[in-house]
Amino acid sequence: MPRKKTFSFKNLIHKNFRRLEQFIFLLKSLLTPRQFIYLSCVLVGISSALAVIILKTFAHWVFKSSQKLDDILHLPFSNSTLPIIGIIITVIIIKKVLDGSIEKGTSQIMYAVAKKRGIMPRKQMFAQIITSSFTVGMGGSAGLESPITITGAAFGSNYAQNYRLSYKDRTLLLACGVAAGIGAAFNAPIAGVLFAIEVVLAEISITAFIPIMISAATGALISTIVLNDTILFSFKKVQFFDFHNLPYYILLGVLSGFVSINYARTFRKIEHYFTKLKFNYINKALFGAGILGILIFFFPSLFGEGYESIKLLADNQSAKLVQNTVFERFQDSSWVLLIFVSLTMLIKVYATSLTLGAGGNGGNFAPSLFVGSYLGFSVATFFNLIGFTKLPVGNFTLVGMAGILSGLFHAPLTAIFLIAEITGGYNLMVPLMIVSSVSFAISKRFEPYSFDIKNLADKGEVFTDNRDTNILNSIDVSKLIQTDFKAISLSNSLEELVHKIQESDEHIFPVLDDKNNLLGLIHLDEIRPIVFSQFKVKYTAVEEIMQQPKEIIFYDETLETIMDKFDSSECKVLPVLKNGIFLGFMYKQLILEKYRHRLKSMIIE
Repeated sequence: MPRKKTFSFKNLIHKNFRRLEQFIFLLKSLLTPRQFIYLSCVLVGISSALAVIILKTFAHWVFKSSQKLDDILHLPFSNSTLPIIGIIITVIIIKKVLDGSIEKGTSQIMYAVAKKRGIMPRKQMFAQIITSSFTVGMGGSAGLESPITITGAAFGSNYAQNYRLSYKDRTLLLACGVAAGIGAAFNAPIAGVLFAIEVVLAEISITAFIPIMISAATGALISTIVLNDTILFSFKKVQFFDFHNLPYYILLGVLSGFVSINYARTFRKIEHYFTKLKFNYINKALFGAGILGILIFFFPSLFGEGYESIKLLADNQSAKLVQNTVFERFQDSSWVLLIFVSLTMLIKVYATSLTLGAGGNGGNFAPSLFVGSYLGFSVATFFNLIGFTKLPVGNFTLVGMAGILSGLFHAPLTAIFLIAEITGGYNLMVPLMIVSSVSFAISKRFEPYSFDIKNLADKGEVFTDNRDTNILNSIDVSKLIQTDFKAISLSNSLEELVHKIQESDEHIFPVLDDKNNLLGLIHLDEIRPIVFSQFKVKYTAVEEIMQQPKEIIFYDETLETIMDKFDSSECKVLPVLKNGIFLGFMYKQLILEKYRHRLKSMIIE
C-alpha cells in the first residue's frame, strides 16, 4: 500500500516561503531597478519590524517567566540571581548553538559595510533575538536596540544577497533594515532614518533618503499597530521650554560630554580586561555576572534596560527607586536620593560592561539613555535643592538622554529627534539642540570616534566621514601584494642578476638572506651603466649596488597609511614585510586602479 503523506507545518512554511520568493523574483523582472528597490525597502522594513516585535515580546516573556519562576522557587535575592542565570544561558546558547561566537555592537554593521561589502551572516537574523532576550529579559544591564539594529541590518543584507543585488543596493537595504529597527523599537521613524545615516553610513546622497524613510516609516507603523505602550518606550507629559533655564541646559550639555567620555573609556578598559581573562566561558560568565548581581543588589534600577526607572525620574518619583532596598529608610531624604541617583548613573557603565564582558548580549543604546536621564535628573534636582532656581526635573531628565546619546555615539541629530519623537512633540527642540550639540562637540574633541567603533576606526577597519579613507579601507590590502618576483642573494654574482633581468620584465629586485629577510633592493634603472659593462659585471658585488628602501610597507597597515608612504618617498613601488619576512611588492598604480574601480561601485546614489 502507498504511504500516506503526513502533514508537516515546517514543510508548509517552506513551500509558502518559496512561492513568495519566486513571486518577488518575478516582480524584479517586471519592475525597473528603482521600483524594485522601493518594493524591497518596504519588505525589509516589514521584516525588521516583525523582528523587533518578536525580540521585544520574547524579552518581555522571558522577564515575566523569570518572575513566575521566582514566585515558585523563591530564589534568594532574585534581582541579583536572575541576571546570572540569564547570562549563563546566553553563553551556553552561543557556545553550543551559534558556533561559539556572535558579533556584538553596532560596530559590526559598519565593519560589514567597510570590509565585507555589506554582507552579514545569515545567523544574525535570529541569533541576536534569542541571546539578547535571555540576557536583558532576565536582568542583564544592557539594551535591546543594538541587537535590533544588527538584526535589521542582517535582514537587509541577506535580502539583497538572495535577490542578487549590487553592493550599492545591498548597503542601502542594510541601512533600511537599521532604520526600520530603530523606528519600530521607539516608534520614531525620523530617528531611525538619522541613526542609519549618522552611525551606519558615512556618506549618502539625497536620493537614498527615500528608501530609508520608507523602511523607517514601515517599521514604526507596524510596531505601533502590534506593540502596546507597556513595551514601547514613550512619554506623554512634557513641560514647555523656558528660555531662562538656558544656562543650565548648557551646563547639562558640558557635563554630558564629559560623562560620555568617561563612559566610553571605562567601558573599553573593562572590555579589554575581560578579553584578557583566561577563564573558560562558564567561569567568565559566573565571575562577571556575580559582580553584576552584587551591584544590582545595592542599585536595583541597574536591573535590565532600566526604562521604567527613567519614567519614574521623569515624573519626579525618585523615591520609588529605593523601595525594597537597603536605602529604603532614606526615601524621604532628598539629598540621599540625589546621591543615590548620581551613584547609579556613574555605576551603570560598570554594570553594562560586566554584562557584556561576561558573555551576555546587548548594547549600549539603552544604557546611554539611562545614564543621560539620571544625569539630567541630578543636575535639575541639585539646583532645586540648593534653592538657586526652580528647574523642571522632567524636562532635564529627558534632555539629558539626548546629551549622552549624542556624546557617546556621535549622533546629535539622532539624539535630538529620538527624544522629540518619544515625547510626542517638539516643545523641547531648543534645549535638545543645545545639549546634544554641546555634548557632541566636547566628546568629539577628546574622542574622535564614537566609542562603539573606536577600536575598528583605529585599525582602519570601519568607515569614517572621509570618502577617500572609506574607499581605501574597503580594499583588501593582501590582494594588492605582487608575489611574482625574482630574488637575489648576496652570494649571487652580477652575471646571475643579468640573467634574471633578461628573463624578467621587472625593474626592481629584492636582495634576501636565507630566511627571506629583506637586505636591500636593486633598481634596474640605476645599474644600467654597470649591466652594459662586462668588466663591471664581473668585478662588482651585489652588496655594492644594493640600496635600502626609502619606505617599507608592513602587512597590517591600512591603505591610507600606505598611500602616505608612497607620497612621502615619491616611489612607485615599495616592499611589503610581515613579521620581518619579505612578502612581495606593492605598486602605487595598482592601488589607484583599484580605487577608481571601487569609487564607481560603492557610492550610494
